[in-house]
Amino acid sequence: MEQYAWILWIVLGVALIVAEVFTLGFVLLWFGIGAVAAALVGLLGGGFLLQFLVFAAVSIGLTVMSKTILANYFAHDEKDRVKTGVDSLPGKIGTVTIASDGSMNEGAVKVYGSTWTAFPIDGDTKLIAGEKVEVVEVRGSSIYVRRVTNELPGWRQDA
Repeated sequence: MEQYAWILWIVLGVALIVAEVFTLGFVLLWFGIGAVAAALVGLLGGGFLLQFLVFAAVSIGLTVMSKTILANYFAHDEKDRVKTGVDSLPGKIGTVTIASDGSMNEGAVKVYGSTWTAFPIDGDTKLIAGEKVEVVEVRGSSIYVRRVTNELPGWRQDA
């Protein structure tokens, strides 16, 4: 029976490699390759203990190397990260749709088609409907903005 163990290793290896397609972890591939290596040892006449040791060594070695390679060569700094959703809002220009009123100077600003509850970053400035503002910060479901003076020079005169 031991002379046919390599067939079981091949079946296990192919099953693990195919299963890798349906998972997100990127680990089963290495164990599949380890099983194929163990099958090769079995085909060449190695005992079951040697087959298992080759399976374990190749699988663990490839897993460790891949984690190191992925961490060193594919890791990105914060500046390289593509920002999406709420993370992309700071620095974007929006238009005040509802002027600020009340004690907290709460208004509404439309940025990329979404209307947000907005507050002036300095707390004292009033938001005027139609003016352009830059998103400075996102806190919860509110944005904090400052008036943009260089968006369109001379487009609005302060009274």
